[in-house]
Amino acid sequence: MDRVRCAWCGRDPLYRAYHDMEWGVPVHADRKLFEKIVLEGAQAGLSWITILRKREAYREAFDGFDPEKIARYDAAKIEGLLKNPAIVRNRRKIESAVENARGTLAIIDAYGSLDSFIWRYVDCRPKQNAWKSVSEIPASSAESVALSRDLKKIGFSFVGPTICYALMQAVGLVNDHTTDCYRYSELSMSSL
Repeated sequence: MDRVRCAWCGRDPLYRAYHDMEWGVPVHADRKLFEKIVLEGAQAGLSWITILRKREAYREAFDGFDPEKIARYDAAKIEGLLKNPAIVRNRRKIESAVENARGTLAIIDAYGSLDSFIWRYVDCRPKQNAWKSVSEIPASSAESVALSRDLKKIGFSFVGPTICYALMQAVGLVNDHTTDCYRYSELSMSSL
């Protein structure tokens, strides 16, 4: 018998694997958090499955999401990325990755880690929601509005409240698996 999953992941094997193994699992590694910020921004206006299918190409094109390397990208590097058909070739989104790398380094300098900065929006503990259906899940929250505001003050872009909420869902700051999904209880128990 097939497990009950959140309705959004459908039947695509890549999407299901992402749902089952990554989405909502708490992430604390700075480079992984930075990767999610860049990819969530790249997803703006597109479906997440599009970005998921391009994720390995992004990792290669963006130096494994090393913020120190990306912060030094110059105009020539950006032009080269704009010619890469394996990623989303949107100038603002590519420039955003560079801006966000610089912002990430500023956060690490000021707060010690991107992890400590981001997780403080939920008091360092995943928020356990209890949505019965995908239609109940909000597009943003008070926490994502605050995170968005603070990231923008630091110089980040493509980090509006909706993108920040998607980030929070992806990296486990909130458990937004629906209550009928088998991952809901697994992630609820793992945060105890």
